[in-house]
Amino acid sequence: MSIKANLKFLANADGPLVYIPSQGGGDETEHIGNYTTQEVSIHDGRRHRQTSSLDVEGFKLVQHASDVEDFYDDDQVKTIHHDEVKALLKEVTGAARIEIFDDTRRSASLRRQQDEGIREPASIVHNDYTARSGIKRLVDYFADDPDEANILLRRRFAIVNVWRPIVGPVQNQALVMCDAASVRSEDLFAVERRAEERMGELQVALHNPEQQWFYFPEMQMDEALLFKTFDSATDGRARFTIHSSFEDANAPVDTTPRESIETRCLVFF
Repeated sequence: MSIKANLKFLANADGPLVYIPSQGGGDETEHIGNYTTQEVSIHDGRRHRQTSSLDVEGFKLVQHASDVEDFYDDDQVKTIHHDEVKALLKEVTGAARIEIFDDTRRSASLRRQQDEGIREPASIVHNDYTARSGIKRLVDYFADDPDEANILLRRRFAIVNVWRPIVGPVQNQALVMCDAASVRSEDLFAVERRAEERMGELQVALHNPEQQWFYFPEMQMDEALLFKTFDSATDGRARFTIHSSFEDANAPVDTTPRESIETRCLVFF
């Protein structure tokens, strides 16, 4: 079973490519470059990717209840959610060490964005890191201990996002993932990420009919979607996972706007 939806892709690489992220509170992310909307088939991952993995498709849905009562409470997120995420990723990946470096809350409701000072759902097909910026993210995280960074760079590490609804079920603006095995390297282009706090680089993607897109309908608050945005290994496993959100024309008119939190993690093996 699949649905049709429009996703926003890079049209071509002519001219400068810059991504200026929103700061939260109702502003919008700015995308400098030539982009185009393409209709794609999005498959039901609950039916067709029940056994997906981070190393093949690049994403995995898991059951993951949380003891956090309020995901807008920074203290609860840091003292409860972070420990839960570390335990989950160690179990799923077999990692020896997890370092969490970011939590991003998002809402499809403009009023909620303004009230909570949070960001909007992602609107273009992208991946958070490139081969270069994934390395830089580790180095930046250990800026106060470069010796530790050099030691960790000698072994494999990945960056994994843990995404979960904080209001459920998600009936619109769901996260949509592309099977990493269906993405060609020539589909991906590096883009400057120009934020107030950090300069970086991410990837945007050209549309390719061979790309296979999936979502997990009706995600609940006791579920989490893991997806890999960088892997230092170059042995054929998934390294990058392009993703976005999408407007579902079949969603109920009165559906509750999506609210979510994504936690970004350095995963060391």
